[in-house]
Amino acid sequence: MSETFDDLQTSYGRCLRHGGFIARFYEIFMASHPDIPGMFKDTDFSRQYLALRRGITAAITHAGGSTLSRRMMTEMAQVHGRKGRAPVSPEMYQYWVESLLRALAEYDPQYNFALEQRWRKALAQTTQYFIALY
Repeated sequence: MSETFDDLQTSYGRCLRHGGFIARFYEIFMASHPDIPGMFKDTDFSRQYLALRRGITAAITHAGGSTLSRRMMTEMAQVHGRKGRAPVSPEMYQYWVESLLRALAEYDPQYNFALEQRWRKALAQTTQYFIALY
């Protein structure tokens, strides 16, 4: 039986209730590595914010073993794969994860070490999937 990550959906929901979570994530992410801003030079951020909102939810459900999220995860992995329209090299995922964790810590009043470890476990499954399809 697969592990569920309902606690992460709840944590994510707490973050989204406070406006600005996604924007704050991108502030942190853009400052995390000098190559990252260039990866977003032609990005429509209103669309990107929506894509990230859906993507985080899909990452959580994917980590929980949901077959419903598999198609979306595969499509996102292809977009970010070596031949995709927005390639992301495998070493860059650590910056995405750490930036998301930092934003979560700022926005979720119930964030703690145990919850961080749960987030790390779920996000590792997603980033490993993307890296495998790179």
